[in-house]
Amino acid sequence: MNDFVFYSPTEFIFGKGVTDQVGEHIAKRGYKRALLVYGKGSVVRTGTLDRVKKSLAASGVEAVELAGVRPNPEVGLVREGIELARKENVDVIFPVGGGSAIDCAKAIAFGVPYEGDVWDFFSKKATIAECLPIACVLTIPAAGSEGSSSCVISNDELGLKRGTNSNLFRPKVAFLDPELTFTLPPYQTAAGVTDMIAHVCERYFSGTGSSSLTDNIATGIIRALIDEAPVALAEPENYEARANIMWAGTLAHNDIAGCGLSATPTSRAGGWESHALEHELSAFDASITHGAGLAGVMPAWMRFVWRENPARFLKFALQVFDIEPIDETDEAIEDAVTAAIDELQAFFVDLGMPRTLGEFGIAPEDVDKLLPTLKANKGEVFGGFKKLTLEDAKAIYLSAF
Repeated sequence: MNDFVFYSPTEFIFGKGVTDQVGEHIAKRGYKRALLVYGKGSVVRTGTLDRVKKSLAASGVEAVELAGVRPNPEVGLVREGIELARKENVDVIFPVGGGSAIDCAKAIAFGVPYEGDVWDFFSKKATIAECLPIACVLTIPAAGSEGSSSCVISNDELGLKRGTNSNLFRPKVAFLDPELTFTLPPYQTAAGVTDMIAHVCERYFSGTGSSSLTDNIATGIIRALIDEAPVALAEPENYEARANIMWAGTLAHNDIAGCGLSATPTSRAGGWESHALEHELSAFDASITHGAGLAGVMPAWMRFVWRENPARFLKFALQVFDIEPIDETDEAIEDAVTAAIDELQAFFVDLGMPRTLGEFGIAPEDVDKLLPTLKANKGEVFGGFKKLTLEDAKAIYLSAF
């Protein structure tokens, strides 16, 4: 086990009906004026936003609203939110929604005290030093943004999708009410589960060793998702399934699944290769759901890199799918690893995720269009488990068709 620093300051308030308790908790923390950040209508249609506003009002917390966050949130709305937050003198940023709303809110929160343009943080021209506090109501378990140090924003003008990391913008409090997820469309549920599994795998295949305890936590999260996702799709109002999926999403990305696997104690475990490859897809076409893109990219990445450390993939195969090689020959090892990767991809497909990138309407000839922005974001060589060149990235993309 490598040295590590684990930091998770978020208070998680989990359970039935906690949506109606937000005002009490927000007021108790001394916040008086909240900027509500949400998407394009689902939290309005389901009544969730009204419940949050009613609870805030009952506790004397005023609310200002910023609507219209899209999937793969765009920096233009972030800039609008920064100006609104300054104008209205809010003291807490309060997203109601999934990872897109929360990431948009995070960028607003660290953009408000900054005198320059918020994109400076994503282009590495500035370092986050201050941030308004964030509270959130989670409605779409997927990104894990309710407890993570990650924030990903798109810039349509530049054709880029970039992330930044800081413990300063981890939410102070997150409200997790599994009943809010009963109305999620099957595709969103499936894409969310895929994203969670990818978050765990990025850490598990960090390329910097292993920890028996952390490995069991990581693969236990994946096994739970494999068990619960089909139940949630078949029975959308099954509380236990929805609750386990919601909590798995948080644990998959608050760094607990990577403790002891990072190259340096204060860094996040993993090279995040699959996420880097997928970000170019959803930057190229913002209609591509992040989790769905990962379903197409991550198995292709696994097939390309597993020979770098077969033992690690064999451990994954055993811990997640109970697959072992029949003997120690190279052929048997390859069969076992390939079977595990095939099982993982089959699970994604059974949930309704795409098997190939072509299902997004992307053609092989589009791959060359992804490489310049991948280079701008990750450089000529990137990755942790196996160092990848841009030619390697191209080969992975093409193998996913």
